Amino acid sequence: MTTTTVQRAQDRFKTKTGWLDSKHSFSFGRHYDVDNTHFGLLLVNNDDIVIPGTGFETHPHRDMEIVTWVMRGQLVHQDSEGHSGVIYPGLAQRMSAGKGIMHSEKNDSWRLTGGPEHAEPVHFVQMWVMPDEAGLAPGYEQLEIDDALLRGGLVPVASGRPGHADEAAIRIQQKDATLHAARMEPGRTVALPTAPYVHLFVPSGTVELEGAGALAEGDAARIEDSTGQRVTAGAGGAEILVWEMHNRIG
Repeated sequence: MTTTTVQRAQDRFKTKTGWLDSKHSFSFGRHYDVDNTHFGLLLVNNDDIVIPGTGFETHPHRDMEIVTWVMRGQLVHQDSEGHSGVIYPGLAQRMSAGKGIMHSEKNDSWRLTGGPEHAEPVHFVQMWVMPDEAGLAPGYEQLEIDDALLRGGLVPVASGRPGHADEAAIRIQQKDATLHAARMEPGRTVALPTAPYVHLFVPSGTVELEGAGALAEGDAARIEDSTGQRVTAGAGGAEILVWEMHNRIG
């Protein structure tokens, strides 16, 4: 039987500093709730806004598949494996931390591109899933998928699942998970994947989720035994991020 649990935007953990406004769907950093550590294979779903000229200085990660999705502005990624890139809306990006990697994420694209300094915050969602195995080689991948998003349906963004990995824009080292995204015009309807665990997050706009009602910006739904519920965009349109997961942690 399908079970849907809605998490409202205002109920998320919050971290706010002079340069960062971050909202966490799960336990993160100093915020800990033994009953809210993950869902399926998804450990982190952080909704971040970073002001210009600042960001996350170089820090380590290990044994994690990290996918970043920018909603507005530009985010600069640089890591100890020599990868660097500017992530912007419509660009799929992932970093495999593997056996260990150092990286930074900052809102200072002018320092990399030589362009003019800007005053626009960057708004992005960062998601972490467990890899299939520990100690893999670190990796990085990014690909522009804006044209696919214009079609309005669910687009496979990142996957390691057989049958999805070849369709997805980028590959993750997790055979039981796929991230989908949709940029939906007002009134557009998409069907969620059929899977044991589906996490729906609404980073912008509003939607109506079949069987659960209205979801506003920042709301999420955790669906167990999903049977392909329909999601319909509200009057202003919406963008959604959907994790399809066929396994769970623990």
